[in-house]
Amino acid sequence: MTTVKDKIATRLTERFAPVDLEIIDESHLHAGHAGARPEGETHFRVRIVASAFDGLSRLERHRLVNETLAEELSGPVHALAVRADAPA
Repeated sequence: MTTVKDKIATRLTERFAPVDLEIIDESHLHAGHAGARPEGETHFRVRIVASAFDGLSRLERHRLVNETLAEELSGPVHALAVRADAPA
């Protein structure tokens, strides 16, 4: 069974070919809050470093990530915190 975290990783890797990618499921921290489900996989924190973000503003980077994950954001993912950087 493919998890939501796996789907996020696949989509981001295919779109951006990141040099670094970290996806943290923080759903357990939001139990009982709006959008939380007992099975989890609703709240994620993503840190991605990719050359595709070079020269883009923070807002533009976030928009690209949100566009890439639109399917997940319209369904199982209730909240997504993003840190998107270009390589140093």
